[in-house]
Amino acid sequence: MYESLRGKNVLLTGASGGIGESLALELAKTGCNLFLTGRDEEKLKLLKNEILEIKQDVRVFYKSCDLEREDDLKFLISSIRDTIKTVDILVNCAGIFIVKPLCETTVDDYEKCFNVNVKAPFFLSKVFSKDMMKKKWGRIINIGSSSSYSGYKETSLYCASKHALLGISRSLYDELKDYNIKTFCFSPGSVKTRMGKKVKNQDFSTFIEPEELSKYITLTISFDSDMITEEIKINRFNV
Repeated sequence: MYESLRGKNVLLTGASGGIGESLALELAKTGCNLFLTGRDEEKLKLLKNEILEIKQDVRVFYKSCDLEREDDLKFLISSIRDTIKTVDILVNCAGIFIVKPLCETTVDDYEKCFNVNVKAPFFLSKVFSKDMMKKKWGRIINIGSSSSYSGYKETSLYCASKHALLGISRSLYDELKDYNIKTFCFSPGSVKTRMGKKVKNQDFSTFIEPEELSKYITLTISFDSDMITEEIKINRFNV
């Protein structure tokens, strides 16, 4: 079932977060090679060791990176070129979740949120879609949110950035499909992660399990025929 993913090179941002960590483990099980990036280098190191304990025949690299900084992004790309060389599957999982009333939200908040949630996926998709175009095969996975389709109080920046990510996904899907590159935007409701704990006035016990979400994403991107669902909105059942 996952044969189409075996041996493919994955760049996964946000790998030190809850969804990213779970996705890394799930993709490794299919035989993907991984380049992991996130803010916490120690967590990336531990994740690499955990992956190699369960799957010894894959290659795993990591590099801490602040996606807010363009210099860090360029250094990340250089590190990838020095190791796995090319990217077949790009997973834009990193995200910043700012919870503030509009009147307290700053321009600095705006820049941080959009740099990580929008600019970094745009930049990495621009660079590594060229690898995929040459190979006539690729996957771009953007992790959106229920906020890609709705607006909620005190999260105006986050909602706006996830709407923008959905817009980028729709455009990339249409632009790259002739090169056999499939672009997906997975938009889950609240997930049981550290970020999820910042969500106000909701029952954390009803949140989506990151392991189940990761299995769902991995299965969905593995189909290699003409079938595709490019936008996937994943809701919580008990709400």
